[in-house]
Order: sequence, then structure tokens, then C-alpha cells
Amino acid sequence: MLTTPSEPELQPVSPRFGTDHRHRLLEGMAHAVALKGYADTTIADIVREAGVSRRTFYEHFRSRTECLVALYVAASHNALKVLEDAIDFGTDWDVQLESAVRAFLAHLAQNPVLLRTLFLEMPGLGEAGLAARRRVHQDMARFIMSVTNPRQETRLLDPDMAMAAVGGINEWILQAIERSETANLADLAPRSAALIRSLARRSEVQGNRVVAVRA
Repeated sequence: MLTTPSEPELQPVSPRFGTDHRHRLLEGMAHAVALKGYADTTIADIVREAGVSRRTFYEHFRSRTECLVALYVAASHNALKVLEDAIDFGTDWDVQLESAVRAFLAHLAQNPVLLRTLFLEMPGLGEAGLAARRRVHQDMARFIMSVTNPRQETRLLDPDMAMAAVGGINEWILQAIERSETANLADLAPRSAALIRSLARRSEVQGNRVVAVRA
């Protein structure tokens, strides 16, 4: 059984096929899961897809669970990078919000089998899965705050409201996965953008004090 630290040492990877063994193993896990699903994926499948030895696998991961958690973190950061690249900080965030969220959701929809595995398997992986998901959500909340609060004097969204936005969007993605509607995931962009705008207005009206999101 995997012994899970409270803060797993997981590193994001490039969205493209990497040249080092860790990158190749994460790509191998992604390919194997897309073909067979996580329940039926073995370490033999992962190393075959990665083109490395079983010994190399254990030099980087203690189990396939740890490898899947690392893949979740990597894939989530790749999707967040798409969102970041779609935002022009020189333009009003409210104007470009929906198109940026649409690009993020369209990226997630590119691999529906992997998306389903990563979103549905994490809660069942114990503390490692929950800790990884929490950290990913915090990273997304921080980014939403950086977009909606571009200047110190115009802060609109506090950490609680930013996390509420992440939770709401995440729940809509889960519903789309459960309904086998991931091909239309980008259709969630208007309501996702509306949620962020609504929470920003709520924070502004209430005058909540903005503090840093804890890592």
C-alpha cells in the first residue's frame, strides 16, 4: 500500500512528450489509461507505453497510484497554462474571461478518457489524491484572483470566492463527465464566466478583506 506524505513531491511536466524518464512515464501512464482505463492499467502497461524498464519506473514512483497522482498534477498544470496563455493582462479581464475559460475547457475535452479517469479517480486515491486535488484547486484560485485583481486598489475577488468559483466549475465538469457530454465541455464557458463575475461582484459589495491563499 502506498504511504502518502501530506505534501506529495509532484512536479508539473511539459504538455509535449518529454525526453527524460519521468516525463516518458507520465506520458506512458496517460496513453495506457486512455486505452484501458486506470483500473485495468498495470505497471507493465505503463513501462511498455513509456519505452522504459520496470526498474526505471520504481526509480521515480513507488506505485501506479503515485504515478497517476503525478499525472493529474501535470495535466492540471498544462490546462492551467492554456488558461494563462489565453489571458491578456493588458485588456479588461471581464471582456476576455469567457473566451479564456472556453480555451481551458476545450483543452480538457481533447482527451475524454483521460479526463474522466483523472477527475473520477482522484477522490478514491486517499490522502495523496485529495492533497493533489487541493493544491491544484488552490493554484487555479490564485490564478483567478490574479486575473480579477490586476491592481492592488481594484481587488474584486477574495480567496474564498475564488475557491468557490473553482469548486463550481469543477462540479460542472464532473456532471459533464458523468453524462458523457465532455465533447461539449466548452459550452460551460458562459456560465463559468458568469459565476466568476457574480462572485467578484459579491466580494465587492461585501467588502471582504483579501488575503493570500495558503499553499
